[in-house]
Parts: sequence; C-alpha cells; structure tokens
Amino acid sequence: MAEPPDTTGPADGAAVTPAPGAAPAPAPAAAPDPLELLRSRSYVQLLVLAALIGVPISAVAYFYLALVSKLQHWVFTSLPSGLGFHGTPVWWPVLPLLVAGILVSLTITYLPGTSGHEPAEGFKAGGGSPTGVELPGVILASLTTLALGVVLGPEAPLIAIGGGLGALAVKLAAKDAPPMAGTVMAAAGSFAAISTLLGSPIVGAFLLMEATGLGGPLLGLVLVPGLLAAGIGTLIFVGLDHLTGLGTFSLAIPGLPAFSHPTVALFLWGLAIGVLATLLGTAIRLGSLAAQRLVLRHRLVWTPVAGLVVAGLTIAFVEITGKGSQYVLFSGQDSLPSLVLQASTWTVGALVVLGIVKAVAYSVSLSAFRGGPIFPAMFIGGVIGVAGSHLPGLSLVPAVAMGIGAMATVMLRLPLTSTLLAILLFASDGLSVTPLVIVAVVVAYVLTARLPQTLEELRGRRVTTATAPTAATPAPTGGG
Repeated sequence: MAEPPDTTGPADGAAVTPAPGAAPAPAPAAAPDPLELLRSRSYVQLLVLAALIGVPISAVAYFYLALVSKLQHWVFTSLPSGLGFHGTPVWWPVLPLLVAGILVSLTITYLPGTSGHEPAEGFKAGGGSPTGVELPGVILASLTTLALGVVLGPEAPLIAIGGGLGALAVKLAAKDAPPMAGTVMAAAGSFAAISTLLGSPIVGAFLLMEATGLGGPLLGLVLVPGLLAAGIGTLIFVGLDHLTGLGTFSLAIPGLPAFSHPTVALFLWGLAIGVLATLLGTAIRLGSLAAQRLVLRHRLVWTPVAGLVVAGLTIAFVEITGKGSQYVLFSGQDSLPSLVLQASTWTVGALVVLGIVKAVAYSVSLSAFRGGPIFPAMFIGGVIGVAGSHLPGLSLVPAVAMGIGAMATVMLRLPLTSTLLAILLFASDGLSVTPLVIVAVVVAYVLTARLPQTLEELRGRRVTTATAPTAATPAPTGGG
C-alpha cells in the first residue's frame, strides 16, 4: 500500500527552500517609517487638507447643534404656546416622542445604511465612516432623536457626520487617494466636529484615541492632522458664536462652592460611588440590549413604543416630583448645571425618583434610537452625586465629580476620557477633585470588567473575542 503523503511542514523558524524552477516567495512588505512619512511632502499636503476641511465641518457641527437647540425649544415651548396652551401640558411629551419613534424607525429602515451605529452596543468611534449616500440617514435619524426629546446625546452623530464628510472630501479632491489618506481625513473630520462639544479639543482627541484604540508609532501621524482640524474647529465655533450669538457649548459649571482638598472619608465615598455606578450602569446596558432584541424584530412597531415609554416616564416624574420635564427628556447636557447649582432645592426622594426614571428612559432610548451615550451617563452620575451630598462627610463638588466620572466610565468603558470629562466640569476645583475622581473611575472600570456586559455573558456563556492558536496535530501514519 502506498505511503500517505507527508503533511507536516517545516519546523518553526526553519527556512523554506523553493522547489527547483519555482519563483522565490516575495519578501513581506516593510512597515512604513513614521519619521519618513512625517518628513514627506504628501504629509504636509495632508495637514493643509486637514486645516481646510476643519473649517466647513466645524461650521456644519456648529449649526447642527444650534438647530437641535432651536428645534427643542420650538417643539416643547413655542409650539404648545402657539396652540393656545398656558405653558407646556404635562402630557405634551407623548406627541413629539411618538413622532420621533415613527420617523427614526422609517429612516433606519428605508434610507441607505444603518443611520448610525446601535447605541445599545456601546460607544463606537471606529469601524469606518458613513459613505456619502449614508450621511442623510445619519443626520435625519440623529436630528429627530435629539430634537424631539429622546434621552441621547449628539457626540456619536457628530463623530459620524464629521468622519463621513472628511472621507467624502478626500474622494472629491482625489479619487485615487490611498486608503490611509481617507482614514486620516475621516479622523480629522471627527476631531473637528466635536472640537468644542466636550469643552476642549484635547478631551475630544482623548475620546477618539481611546474609542478607536489608536496607538503605536503611527499614532502621531493620525493625531496631528486631527488636532489641527480640532484647533481650526474651535476657532470656527468661537467666531460663529460672535457672529450669530447662538451661544457656545461649554461643559464647565460656573459658580460652584470652593473645594479645598480630599479627605480619607471622601476616598471611602469614592469607592462606594464607583460600586453604585457600576451596578446601575450595568443594569442600564443589559436592559437596553434586552429591549434592542425586540426592536430589531419589528423596528417600525417597537421604536414608537419606546418613544411612548420615555414619554410615560417623563409624565410620571413630573406628577410625582413637581419638577420640569427637561430633567428626564433630552441628553441632560443643558440640565446638568441647573441640577447641580440648585441642589439645595431637591429632596433625596425626588433625586431617587429622577435617577430611576432617567436611567430607565436612557436604557430604552439606547435600544431604539440614534445618538450618543455620554451626556445622559454624565447626568445620571450627577444625580448620584447630588443625592450623595446629603450624606455625612460627602460635599457636593467631589460627590458630583466622582459620580460623573464613575458613570461615564461604566457606560463608555473609556477611563481616561471619563476622568477628563469629570474634571473639566469643575474648572478651578478640577485639580482638587482629581484624586477622588480617579479612585471612583478605577473602581468602576475594574468592576465593570468583572460583571456581565452582554446578555450572553449574563446567561453564563461568555463570548470569546479571540481563539488561542493551537498546535497542529500530525497526520496519522499508516493505513487502517
């Protein structure tokens, strides 16, 4: 009987000798030298293009945010008044949120692309920018979501819009441009779009670096055009504010009581806040993933239902606490300063109700709509902090800072960005609260990694993201 062919390859590290007459195997392509790329003329051209696209993309982002603000005021204040109501009726959120559910579900279903990523699946800034034909869906779905009261923020849509416009600019300028140029310009467009949304271009840069996993020697090559576009974007935001008077989008909360230095008691409270934020944030994420399964089966039915659930929660909150509906609706970006500055007007019971209602509305919104998770997470962290400031040994400023940092960490899983966001809010007190914020962020980050973050993990079937390589099994010798 013939011997079976030898299927074993050369030993590890052994050179492979080509068969007689066969062409030698091509050598692997050398990795690009970052220093050589940095010195090249094409990189200078890339920087010029980044500066140029930073101008229109920043303008688009500015007017996008201004339009969201104007539409929110018109829908929830001017329109009810124009219809003859004395103030906004308690039941009013039902109408815009039902319309939001209908329009968003139609946009996602029938327009090209997915109208943005599924926010229940976590914050995403990589994975490719939307194409030119997909941009209208991203803009329409997110604009409807934000303007009509859904509990999501503008950062994810702005990153997608900026990245899509940056990539589109490269295609229009040079159709034969290498893929690297498109990637860099998409990143620069995203940098420009959120240059001042988070209070500083540096925070936006950290957000994109952490979210996309940028690193290694090529980090600077991508980062520098992005920072240049973000710097240009900041100037455009300031200039447009001066020309239009529509306002800027700063995160800092002015007029807070001074905070001197951390204490041992505050560090212990930081541990507790980190644990509480982890449990609450994990419940929000798992709840949104469970609701998302229903939405994906019948989006045209369940997205409007999700809008009605958010409206019902808002009505219940107003009736129970007597506070305004704006604390439940929207992302919380505009309501957070008033919540903190008026902390003395809130009872612990009202804060507990607000925290529960906002968390459920946030979870439902994540499951069905299009928007970002950052600002609702920060607002809920602020609620935890304001409520915690009623406890002995826990003052307002560090409590809110630790709550915001911990909750943002749980929902974003970006500890550095979450720390910077919490510190940035408190301006002059930022350095004093930094050690406390770091404690709460680290606790939240470590605990989040140990708790189930998907429905599969919750059921005990942990998802393995990579399979370890196994040694090859030698073929059997001999016949049967």
